[in-house]
Amino acid sequence: MGFKTAVKFFIITLMISLFVGCNNSRNYKKVSRATGWDLTGKKGGPRYQTDYKEQATGPGLVFIEGGTFTMGKVADDPMHDWNNTPTQQTVASFYMDETEVTNRMYLQYLDWLKATFPPTEERYANIYKGALPDTLVWRTPLGERSTYVNYYLRHPAYQNYPVVGVTWVQANEFSKWRTDRVNEKLMEDAGIFAKNSMYTHEQGTQFSTHGYLSDPKSTYGGNDSLFKGGKNSNRFMEVIRGDTLHNYVQLKDGILLPDYRLPTEAEWEYAALGLLSKRSYNNYRGRKKYPWDGNYTTSNKRRNRGDQLANFKQGYGDYSGVAGWSTDGANATNEIKSYPPNDFGLYDMAGNVAEWVADVYRPRVDMKMNDFNYYRGNVYTQNLIGEDGKVVIIGQNNVDYDTLSSGRIVAVGLPGEVKRVPIDEEQTYLRTNYSRSDNRDYYDGDETSSSIYGQTGDLVNQQIYGPGVDQADIDSIGLAPSNSASSKRTTLISNETRVVKGGSWKDYAYWLDPAQRRFYPQDMATDYIGFRNAMSRVGASSKKGRRAKD
Repeated sequence: MGFKTAVKFFIITLMISLFVGCNNSRNYKKVSRATGWDLTGKKGGPRYQTDYKEQATGPGLVFIEGGTFTMGKVADDPMHDWNNTPTQQTVASFYMDETEVTNRMYLQYLDWLKATFPPTEERYANIYKGALPDTLVWRTPLGERSTYVNYYLRHPAYQNYPVVGVTWVQANEFSKWRTDRVNEKLMEDAGIFAKNSMYTHEQGTQFSTHGYLSDPKSTYGGNDSLFKGGKNSNRFMEVIRGDTLHNYVQLKDGILLPDYRLPTEAEWEYAALGLLSKRSYNNYRGRKKYPWDGNYTTSNKRRNRGDQLANFKQGYGDYSGVAGWSTDGANATNEIKSYPPNDFGLYDMAGNVAEWVADVYRPRVDMKMNDFNYYRGNVYTQNLIGEDGKVVIIGQNNVDYDTLSSGRIVAVGLPGEVKRVPIDEEQTYLRTNYSRSDNRDYYDGDETSSSIYGQTGDLVNQQIYGPGVDQADIDSIGLAPSNSASSKRTTLISNETRVVKGGSWKDYAYWLDPAQRRFYPQDMATDYIGFRNAMSRVGASSKKGRRAKD
């Protein structure tokens, strides 16, 4: 064989190999790597999403690439508080709201509740009422704030200002509503639901993401002309070997987004710091005191030198500065995006309003027990299964309510949603990673964490942060009735006390440090606490094709 012939043979062989390899690679997107079976559902087998790319960014969100950072104080502690000692922590990638949730966003929630569950109907009367922000938080016995009381929530002049007067419980219910409305639109955009189904469904019915995944036929009260009315709905309506469940969209189809939720304290602090500007290859070159670079609250850029970079209290009796040369441009709260974003593109991670996060508050943040996605507050639940063996969906006449310590009644389970209950012993049997449903007290002075656990026969409640009284006398924030023999409290902290992060318009610059942390009862509201949502990132921890700059 001549040299030229050998070269031609080699090239042809290489091309065939590449073609076969590429062809096999393409085929394995539609063929099982385990069995070689077809995964498209076209040949009678199960159908899987074979061309999924990556998670889409939900409305209002910004991608936050995870990584390691020092969580806790990195500056001096003049208050000698030390309830957030610095610890190395890793946070998984996630998404976070670009801005705080605004009055207009929250009003959309209220208007939807009023239209879907009319408060004029007795069975729905407390749904809308329980979701209303407490506008009376603006009142003070020695001050005139009636303008904020009467206009702040609803007047269009304040539509892009952060919502306040919202409890932690209400913020969570808003997050559930937002999840369902975003996924509802995605289903309509994909041609699964009938056009405008989100507006035309009957009162008392709705689309619930988890309700749909558990029992699709319960959607919109069982009106299949809406949840089967899209032009592409037949794509999911083939009965595949009796698999009637896949007549409908499943999680494996990649259409639905993960839940909107409150960020954890670790996520919030990591996002607020925005350490991208301090990164040099695989190290941080220095620390940050604020969400922006530098040790001062004012800008050093030529075009806006001297301007404040956040909305906070300048000093006693000074909330905004001198007229005509206002140092932060606001008396109380300010419109979103009034100040520069941090390196992640997030606005108002210092000042304007403080923000609820998901965590239960404890002065001792023991991250030695977990240095990856630290979070205190896990309460594990499961779907309630009825006597017929099916998931229980909340009916139109069975709304779940919770009565807060203030006496306010809040809906925590709307029609169409899945009824959830704590996990039982069957779920925890022989598990090594957890042993109970409620883990808010885990390794924190509760009975099973005690060094003398098991040494005595009748251990009493030894919780460090419990009131030390008869649990039957305790209300939802841990307070005992004043006429109770056990009305003495040893602490303001309980399992219903949540972490609050970030300084606000009422706070001095000390609180602008992202490491600072405070607490507030989860069913109480103020004029300086708002919130923003987060969403977990599924799949790759970084955006494909994206490289961080040095």
